[in-house]
Amino acid sequence: MTSLIGPNGAGKSTLLMMMARLIEPDKGEIFLNHQNIADIKTAIYAKHVATLRQAPGFNLRLTVEELVSFGRFPYSRGVLTEQDRQVVDEAIEFLSLEALRKSYIDEISGGQRQMAFLAMTIAQQTDVLLLDEPLNNLDMKHAVQIMRALRRLCDEQGRTVILVIHDINFATNYSDHIVALKNGKLHFSGLTEQVITEAQLNDLYELDFEITYSERGCMCNYFNSSGA
Repeated sequence: MTSLIGPNGAGKSTLLMMMARLIEPDKGEIFLNHQNIADIKTAIYAKHVATLRQAPGFNLRLTVEELVSFGRFPYSRGVLTEQDRQVVDEAIEFLSLEALRKSYIDEISGGQRQMAFLAMTIAQQTDVLLLDEPLNNLDMKHAVQIMRALRRLCDEQGRTVILVIHDINFATNYSDHIVALKNGKLHFSGLTEQVITEAQLNDLYELDFEITYSERGCMCNYFNSSGA
């Protein structure tokens, strides 16, 4: 799992959308398995890379199961096979959404809806998942559920997850790698335990960080109760 971190306007989402082929780079090239992604056919790319953008939404009235089924489109082209249905069932089960599979997405909570969209992305069965701020507007419980699910995807299924994230503590405790951007440029990158330091974070966010460790993980504290 790789987290893209940095201040607003640093270019995190832009970089992710370039990897998703939704924005063309002004210069430079992006490669997947040693092949320029610009040279890969869309139908093929969709079987290798899945993208979940911010605040996804559908005007159609869909159940959770129907939404997750959309993840099979690169394979089924809208006509689900028995294998497709099995993959959909597995994605729903992976995120513990069985009780909601017949619920309409516009009638469930925001956290449950985000889990349903993530299940759709998982059902696409790609090697790489690109997620743009998947924790946006979620409460702590649902944010933890999603980060745990992403960690399991990496550990149990060998998937690669690249996400844009603002919560530095989630990034630090769940990610293998960190890529930090500032002012549209790479600020630092590397293994999480090597690059997450007080000095690095102070410089990146222009705040005063204190990093502490416990059995529960790493805590990056940037609060100052005095307001100074």
